Amino acid sequence: MNKKYAFFCLVFFVIAALCFAQEDASEQTVPAENPSAVPLAEERVLPPAPAEVLRPSRPAPAQNTSRQKPDALKLYSAGRYAEAVTVCEQEIKEKSDNIESYVVLCWSLVRNRQYSEAEYWALQGRKISRYDQRLVEVLGEAKFYLGQNREALALFQEYISLVGAKGSRLGEAYYFMGEIYIRLARYNHADIAFSQAVRTEPLYDYWWTRLGYAREMAGSFALSASAYEKALELNAGQADALRGRDRVRARL
Repeated sequence: MNKKYAFFCLVFFVIAALCFAQEDASEQTVPAENPSAVPLAEERVLPPAPAEVLRPSRPAPAQNTSRQKPDALKLYSAGRYAEAVTVCEQEIKEKSDNIESYVVLCWSLVRNRQYSEAEYWALQGRKISRYDQRLVEVLGEAKFYLGQNREALALFQEYISLVGAKGSRLGEAYYFMGEIYIRLARYNHADIAFSQAVRTEPLYDYWWTRLGYAREMAGSFALSASAYEKALELNAGQADALRGRDRVRARL
């Protein structure tokens, strides 16, 4: 009886040991495709969100918006005057004391041949900055094209006194003064004004032609011929200079 009992106990322990060994092996060998084998830290790594989820919930920064805003000066420089006018008018609505908007607006209006509007806005701008040299000059241009000769002349003279020898439109101011003096039949004054214009900007053949005409009308035929010749050096096809040169040569 004791031997049988001992034998059964031995068999029981052997069977129990084998069962525990199988359970331990099954816990240590989990198939790779089993989701429960993925560590907890890796379970938190999510795929990228769809594009619509990544869109910012707040508007873009102010500087990105401003980059897309039309630049009136660039539009003016590109010859898109009507568009520049629209942009400047909107800028003035938003900030009524923005003098730069008034300046570009007036330049664009003059180039777009809207002289009355340019005169109006230049006067409005001068209420903000009375001695802004750019507004003084462009107001002179507007009045010139409107036939307001004496007012335009006074403005160009004011512009020259403000800028001295460094104005960016100094040559233009002298040119317009020369044209006004021709309108007023003051040809010697026109000679002086055009001479200053071509001294400032010597490469404009038309300005040399007008200088030749002023001298011709003043009776200075030799000097007139010299100015016409200079115009033809710059542009051999300048018709007014050709005709003027032939006229004064006949008088020499």
